[in-house]
Amino acid sequence: MSSDKVDAFLERAKNWQEEFIALRAIINSAGELTENLKWGQPCYTLDGHNVVLMHGFKEYCALLFFKGALMKDPKNILIQQTENVQAARQIRFTGVADITRQEKVLKSYLKDAIALEKSGAKVELKKTAEFDFPEELERKMDDLPALRTAFEQLTPGRQRAYLLHFSSAKQAKTRESRIDKCVDRILAGKGLDD
Repeated sequence: MSSDKVDAFLERAKNWQEEFIALRAIINSAGELTENLKWGQPCYTLDGHNVVLMHGFKEYCALLFFKGALMKDPKNILIQQTENVQAARQIRFTGVADITRQEKVLKSYLKDAIALEKSGAKVELKKTAEFDFPEELERKMDDLPALRTAFEQLTPGRQRAYLLHFSSAKQAKTRESRIDKCVDRILAGKGLDD
């Protein structure tokens, strides 16, 4: 089912317009997904649940399968965008020829994604407690008990974002600096990107 919002998105697309049109045709040929715009990108849902999203980057455009980690990948084309992405996987394209050449494969991956959504399968996400908790943060919380209380009151997603941000620094000095810069945000109950 086509959406006026996606029509408008495609008309405005400066990059990857032809590729998006080709991908849209393949996705809509599945006939079961509802098309809309989410996060400013064409997104396809089944009974209100996200299945696949089209998005473009500088070097490539991609289909992002929300439960890609659970999908079969016989062609070994599903890519984990970054090491911190738990569920979603991408298939990347650099031109219309890429898409045309893989049309049958893409339709079979779409069929798999739709079947997964219908099955109710869920990706087992790491719990917040399983993420690295930097000792620099622990020390800061010992010095400032209100910080621990405020951190524990954040949503699990906000906690994970902070933990990933702090832990990704290689040097202790950088971790301390990042923590210091975020103390006021955490105390205010805000997430890293709020």
